[in-house]
Amino acid sequence: MSSSPLSSARAARQAVAVRLHELMQDAGLSGHELAGRCGWHRSKSSRIARGVTPPSDADIRAWCAACGAAEQAADIIAASRHAESIYVEWKQIHRDGMRRVHERTVPLYQRTRTFRVYASNVLPGMLQTAGYATGLLRSITDFQGTPDDVADAVRARLDRSRVIRKGDHRFALLIEETVLYYPVCPDEDMAEQLDHLLTVMKQPNVSLGVIPKRSPRTVWPLEAFYAFDDQRVAVETLTAEINLTAPGEIHTYLRAFTELSRIAVHGSSARDLIREAIVALG
Repeated sequence: MSSSPLSSARAARQAVAVRLHELMQDAGLSGHELAGRCGWHRSKSSRIARGVTPPSDADIRAWCAACGAAEQAADIIAASRHAESIYVEWKQIHRDGMRRVHERTVPLYQRTRTFRVYASNVLPGMLQTAGYATGLLRSITDFQGTPDDVADAVRARLDRSRVIRKGDHRFALLIEETVLYYPVCPDEDMAEQLDHLLTVMKQPNVSLGVIPKRSPRTVWPLEAFYAFDDQRVAVETLTAEINLTAPGEIHTYLRAFTELSRIAVHGSSARDLIREAIVALG
């Protein structure tokens, strides 16, 4: 892939910084003068202009007013909010627990007609059973040190996952074979989860592919990502969710998905791999 999703987030933030710096130059102000007009420490304007510190909405309004360009504040605030939405740390997303983020994304799931999901670490959320989701969300909560609302978050995740059974939605899902073996929950729950995969695969709106661990690779294992139609791709890293809306970047991820689909097995071959994982549980 030609560029990382993180580079897109940085570019969007830098574009906002450049616009603010240009306003300051057009107004004939130095960074110290602008800071004085805004009532800031003199280093704050420099950090914002260099893209080191993301400006708040209030910062942008004060900056534009100091430059005699108050009418430009709304557009720059919109650009800044978009930049900040590209790269959002999980600790920020989960600062009030995980239930709300599941509830907030229900409209996105409902309006998406075609889901394309690649999972290299854990099973996709819309495929998870209560036991599997509980084990996973408990681990995430403990690792991140965020508020514990696991039980409510599991219910919200299962409620959001109704889209796989209701409505006009199609799902193309790819998982690495190794995901079938990661013990994120007790063996009994893991067996139930794998059996659930076999059931979901029978649905006509679901295509589930498994990439065998010994398959020759034309695309290396990637971060897990969710493509919502051809409008948005959400990439999951250890520290953050990165949301991509640029057509070129979306195209690159969808091309990777197509290549990964070619090395995956489907149908009876995929079911055989899932059954092998069930047997391995003993």
